[in-house]
Amino acid sequence: MPLEHGVLPKFDLRGRVAVVTGGACGIGRATALLLSHSGVRVFTGDIALHPVTSAEYAQFGIEERECDVCRLDQLQQLIDEAATTAGRLDFLINNAGINLVGQVTEIEEADWNRCLDTNLKAAFFGTKFAIPHLRRVGGGSIVNTASNAGLMPRAHDPVYSISKMALVGLTRSLALCHANDRIRVNCVCPGPVAETRIMTDTLARENDADAAARRYLKASPLAEAHGRMISPWEVAGAIVSLCADSSSMITGTAVAIDGGKSLGIPPASSNS
Repeated sequence: MPLEHGVLPKFDLRGRVAVVTGGACGIGRATALLLSHSGVRVFTGDIALHPVTSAEYAQFGIEERECDVCRLDQLQQLIDEAATTAGRLDFLINNAGINLVGQVTEIEEADWNRCLDTNLKAAFFGTKFAIPHLRRVGGGSIVNTASNAGLMPRAHDPVYSISKMALVGLTRSLALCHANDRIRVNCVCPGPVAETRIMTDTLARENDADAAARRYLKASPLAEAHGRMISPWEVAGAIVSLCADSSSMITGTAVAIDGGKSLGIPPASSNS
């Protein structure tokens, strides 16, 4: 199994079952593969399947479905079918998300709806659909993929920031609501992450993609120090660790995986 940076974390989650949305590439793909590597039976959904990922998934027994998370009937079908087919559900990874760059004066209602429906509404209803299955097995773990935009406002994509800040709030609220069910709800807040659909599309819109990538690194001091963006595998490692039994008392957290980007303005140099 490929890993671009570092060594695969070791988790023993044999016998568990997971659903991963937005699973065709980037963080979703890495998470699905790492869960499978940890012994989990994995079901993924994505609005657009990728043939290379599909072949890879077939090799590791990962089952994928076409699923537009904005279509709540499709989202419920993905979750219910996984639980029914496998006989249980232990983990839900609400990973599907889209970006939306533009100022408030430029945003149309349809843009707002698509962004909030994908990034927030789908996580809420995905959780709703998963809870009965998780209760049936005595609890489980839900992990939402937010963003460093969920920890700090960003001027170039305010609607995206709103959706991710709300997702962090949703995570904390649901964690409180379902602690008695032994259902843990956490989120990860990554960025800038390489090899994701959002980053690939973002750089493709730039006149100078290399210069744009350097700007992202400059805003993330640890990423800049390493000379690279964050790997999807590094985010996946955090997601799977939040599913592991060793995290059984962790709930309602927002884990920043952003190389220090959300900490504030970095010094001009290491000597500052």
